[in-house]
Amino acid sequence: MSRSFSKPCTRRTVLVAGGLAGLLALAGCSEKSGGQDAGGFSGIDITGADYATGFSLKDHEGQLRTLADFKGKVVVIFFGFTQCPDVCPTSLGELAQAKKLLGADGERLQGLFISIDPERDTPEVMQQYMASFDPSFLALYTEPDALPALAKSFKVYYKKVAGSTPTSYTMDHSAGSYVYDPQGRVRLYHRYGSGAQALAGDVKKLLSE
Repeated sequence: MSRSFSKPCTRRTVLVAGGLAGLLALAGCSEKSGGQDAGGFSGIDITGADYATGFSLKDHEGQLRTLADFKGKVVVIFFGFTQCPDVCPTSLGELAQAKKLLGADGERLQGLFISIDPERDTPEVMQQYMASFDPSFLALYTEPDALPALAKSFKVYYKKVAGSTPTSYTMDHSAGSYVYDPQGRVRLYHRYGSGAQALAGDVKKLLSE
């Protein structure tokens, strides 16, 4: 399947082959008119997908992490970069709001942010960045030469866009989030802008299964 659709942080229009239609075809589901798929989720049900199945990455505190570390929690993974002006902070802000909407169940929601800009997003930078959203959220880091393979395994699109100086570049990238159930299985893909309420509702469903 082609790479999933993207939302560029520069707000330019970028077309990436495949898109939502490709995700729906792979998952074998369709959206209802009310914005929910056939399984009652607001996000796109991709249960059984053979991509985005896991990772082994260091967090911003230097600890090696895998999905197994968060067993019993719903995990939401978003790819982005700390200097993103709008898409990334909006998505992480919605994730933090979804956690609040869940009340006591919010402790069973784990947010993970994987950087597509390892050249600038050092562990120190990412630690400060994540603290501005929720202290329980973790940023994950990979070496620059390992990023292409990681992005491919998640079907994540990213591209460096040159700026006026070598360090002022920005990044175009996929803007959706992957959602995993408490057993660590990838279940949903939430599109950018779905909203905190929709995400919280899907997390609650997964926790009750």
